[in-house]
Amino acid sequence: MARVGVDAGVGHARYTYRLRVSSAARTALVAEWGRCRWVWNECVAKSRAVHLHNKATGEKVTCGPAQLDRMLTEARACTPWLREGSSVPQQQVVRDFGRSRAKAHQDITGGLPLVRRAGMPKWKTRREALPSLNYTRRGFRLKDGRLHLAGGIVLTVVWSRDLPGEPSSVRVYQDSLGHWYGSFVVPAQVQPLPPTGRVLGVDWGVREIATTTSDAHDLPHPGHGGQARAKLTRYDRMMARRRPKKGKPGSKGYREARRLRAKAYKKVARQRADSGRKWAKKVVRDHDAIAVEDFRPKCLAKTSMARKAADAAIGATKAALIEMGRKHGRDIRLVHPAHTTMDCAQCGARTKHALPLSQRTYTCTACGTVSPRDKNSARVMLVRAGLNPAGADGTRPPGALLQEAA
Repeated sequence: MARVGVDAGVGHARYTYRLRVSSAARTALVAEWGRCRWVWNECVAKSRAVHLHNKATGEKVTCGPAQLDRMLTEARACTPWLREGSSVPQQQVVRDFGRSRAKAHQDITGGLPLVRRAGMPKWKTRREALPSLNYTRRGFRLKDGRLHLAGGIVLTVVWSRDLPGEPSSVRVYQDSLGHWYGSFVVPAQVQPLPPTGRVLGVDWGVREIATTTSDAHDLPHPGHGGQARAKLTRYDRMMARRRPKKGKPGSKGYREARRLRAKAYKKVARQRADSGRKWAKKVVRDHDAIAVEDFRPKCLAKTSMARKAADAAIGATKAALIEMGRKHGRDIRLVHPAHTTMDCAQCGARTKHALPLSQRTYTCTACGTVSPRDKNSARVMLVRAGLNPAGADGTRPPGALLQEAA
C-alpha cells in the first residue's frame, strides 16, 4: 500500500511503494550503503577533528559542505573501492550530514533546552544503521515500471497507485524487518473537497486521543499497544536471555528474537497510523476549517502516563490531520495550548488555579457554565482560532468571538 505525505514547506509530496529486490540487487544495494556509510563516518571524523582543532588553537576553521565535497572528491580519486559506487548517493550523504550538523549548531546557538536540541551527527555502525540511499534526478530513471538506479541496480516497484507527476528524487531504504521501499518526491497537488460550512475544534488527550466539538468525530483510545503487550513482553524476554556481551555479535536466536520483536512493533505502529489516517480523513471530509491544539506529546514522556500516551500516538495523529487538511485544501489552524483547560468557552473567563487531572467537569465561576472539561477545551480552540462556534453545532454561545474577516 502506498503512503502519501505532503511536505508543506516546499510544496512536494512523498509517495512510498514496496520494492521487490532480487539477491543480486540486494547485494549491490548493501555494497552501495557500505560506501555511503563510510562517507558519513568520514564526515563525522572530519567534523570532530575540526572542532578539537578550533578548541585547542582558538581558530575558526569551517567544516561545511564545500570542505566535505572536496574531501569526498579526494577520497574517490585515491580509493578504487569508493569509486566503484555512484557519486550521487555519496554526495547526498554529504548534504544530509551538513543539514544535520547545521541544525544541531542552530539549536545550540538558539539556547534551546538540552532535551529539545537536535544532537550532533554520530557514527553509523554496520550492525545498527539501516540502509538508506538518496538519489537525485540524474541518479535514477523509471523504465517499463521498474526503477533503474545509478550503478546498474534494477528494482521492481509494486505500483499500488500511479505517480501523479514526474519524481524529482527517490529514497531507497530498508526497514527493521528487511523490507525495501522506494519513496518518490513529486510536486504536491491539492485535491479540493466540496465545502460543508462546518468547523471543528480538536483537543488532544490520553483517555481519548482527540476530543472535538462534535461527538461523532471524537477519537477514542484504541489501545493497540495494550492488546499486543503480552506478545511484546515475551519477545523482550527472549532478547534479554540471548543478549550478547558488549562487542560480540548476536547469536542466531538473538537475531530471530529481534526480528519477531520488530515485526510485532511494526504491526502496532501500522495500526496506530491506520487509525489516525482514517480519523483524519473523516474530519477533513466533514469540515471546512479545523482548530487544532498545537500540543507536543513529548512532555508526557517522563510522567506516569508515558506508556498510554505513547500508545495513543498523538503526534502521529496530529501530523496525519495536518497533512490530510493541506492535501485537500482545508483550513488548519494551530492553537497554542497554554491555559486552554482554564478558559471558559462561553464568556472567556479564566480560573485562578489550574484544574487537576482528576477533575473532568469544568465549571465557570463567572457565568456558571458546566460542561465536560475536554469539550470545553475543544470549543476554546475554535474561539482562539477566530472561528465562529456557530459552525460547530448551529448555535453561537453568548460572548464567543465572531469569525475573523478574510
